[in-house]
Amino acid sequence: MSYADTLFIQMCNNIIQNGYSTEGEKVRPKWPDGQYAYTIKQFGVVNRYDLSKEFPALTLRKTYVKSAIDEILWIWQKKSNNIHDLKSNIWDEWADEDGSIGKAYGYQLGVKHQYKEGMMDQVDRVIYDLKNHPYSRRILTNIYVHEDLHEMNLYPCAYSMTFNVTQKQGHDKLTLNAVLNQRSQDILAANNWNVVQYSVLLMMIAQVCDMEAGELLHVIADAHIYDRHIPIIKELIQRPTYPAPDFWMNPDIKNFYDFTLDDFKIENYQAGPQVKNIPIAI
Repeated sequence: MSYADTLFIQMCNNIIQNGYSTEGEKVRPKWPDGQYAYTIKQFGVVNRYDLSKEFPALTLRKTYVKSAIDEILWIWQKKSNNIHDLKSNIWDEWADEDGSIGKAYGYQLGVKHQYKEGMMDQVDRVIYDLKNHPYSRRILTNIYVHEDLHEMNLYPCAYSMTFNVTQKQGHDKLTLNAVLNQRSQDILAANNWNVVQYSVLLMMIAQVCDMEAGELLHVIADAHIYDRHIPIIKELIQRPTYPAPDFWMNPDIKNFYDFTLDDFKIENYQAGPQVKNIPIAI
């Protein structure tokens, strides 16, 4: 069993057994048939993944790692808000006729800001500080920009990354850790997807800054399971589990903007059958 499986099973059991139900309350999301989408939820779920020990992909079912990486490159590397720059169709429901999702996600990371050292966007600022001021406590990104919310087709769910550098005893290189803050998460549809993609992001940034990847701390303010997902989750967490897969990232890449999908491989990935046709609340 991978550690990601252990955490996922514990989290789901805890939400189902001890969570708060929004049934009958005033909620925003609806199912495609027009019915309100209620959840059972838990406040303040915190999961910690040590990337130096294993790659945190679920084996209960397969996570499409390459597609998850493609999305994180779309947001953090391309800094795009247009689905035409993305290989998957996961954002189609939030895009306008031109393919734009508004001033959301990648758009915010691409906005340049004035610093003492000159104009930089948030991604370049993170990399600059990690290379020049690694022990700074101010290395973070934030894409939940209130003045632009009315121009976002979807408010950011995973909205902030805070980076923190330590050093393991006896190691020459520094260790890069990060906190991923998420205001809301659909556990069935998105949990391991986000864990995988932000783990890879941490590993990418660590490599180009000549550091080792350490821990990803995932903080979810509203961790929820939709009412129509509960039977699926109950079946999923009873499945057999397998060892964590092996993950390879091209060690020759030293510039964050040189990474392509071909620079990542996942091997020895044994997992249960995919959950198909998951209903998505909008």
